[in-house]
Amino acid sequence: MTEKLGIGMFLLLLLSVSLQSHVSAELENKNSLMTPLAQAKSGIPIEKIVCKEGLELVMKKTDGKPACLKPSSAAKLIERGWAIHVLPEYTKDEPQNSELLEGRLLDITTSQVNYFEDTQGFLAKPSDDGTYPGVILIHEWWGLNDNIKDMARSLASNGYVVLAADLYAGQVATTSDGARQLVTTFDSEKGISNLKAATEFLKQNHGAEKIATIGWCFGGTQSMNFALSRNPIDATVIYYGQPVTNTTELSKISWPVLGIFGELDQGIPVEKVNDFESALIQLGIENEIVIYPGVDHAFANPSGANYAPDQTKDAWQKTVLFLEKHLKE
Repeated sequence: MTEKLGIGMFLLLLLSVSLQSHVSAELENKNSLMTPLAQAKSGIPIEKIVCKEGLELVMKKTDGKPACLKPSSAAKLIERGWAIHVLPEYTKDEPQNSELLEGRLLDITTSQVNYFEDTQGFLAKPSDDGTYPGVILIHEWWGLNDNIKDMARSLASNGYVVLAADLYAGQVATTSDGARQLVTTFDSEKGISNLKAATEFLKQNHGAEKIATIGWCFGGTQSMNFALSRNPIDATVIYYGQPVTNTTELSKISWPVLGIFGELDQGIPVEKVNDFESALIQLGIENEIVIYPGVDHAFANPSGANYAPDQTKDAWQKTVLFLEKHLKE
């Protein structure tokens, strides 16, 4: 009797799981038949909106609304600044990147500094007196959060004065909706002025003779844009920011470029990254372009579903070596 009851419970459990899977599949199928805007209006979070097969989800920067586009069209809109990637929801309890990195080499001090209008950045530098190269860190679409600040600490311990810039004037998002609101109101021209002020701050207040910029995703694109703004620096690092393939635009760069990308990133297809690299080579711009196999957009973001710790650690090691070569030698 007990054995029959146990088998019955097991069969009921299997039936329950099967029904849940069926309902989930039905809901996903129903969502895929709805337009992305209709899905958003029905209360589906933007990062969970389903596109038809072969289409990619982006957010239109003009109004913050979702759109499902062919990957080629999505890439063009993102490059032109009219759309952005939709990233997974932010998770506060995930490990920070700094937990993966090698032990810090130098003791550091940190502070909040006013460097542009009423904007405060996060400054990290070695405790010992001296003149160090400068690095400007540019945050993702979330804003200047704790993860970016911890990356600033890690880099500063390698012998740099690091200013984590704030392009959102103190605002930080922890949801995709919040990040969407921030990025849709971002003024790109003011962003260039912000980063220019950051470079001047490091030169005038800390004697930095050489300066690099590093950015991730939204910040990677801003790092690229600053390199094209005719504000001279000494090195540019972009983590899956939108690459530029126009040689006329790229000819404004006269310093080394490090580009970090993921093979599975549909918004920045491998073909476009290869064209970016070819254009840099054609112009004689020293570069190192790395495409990590099997990883997607934002793979170095510990708060997202695409996080790839091994590739993140390797990319950071390449970044540190790149900066060592071009800022210290």
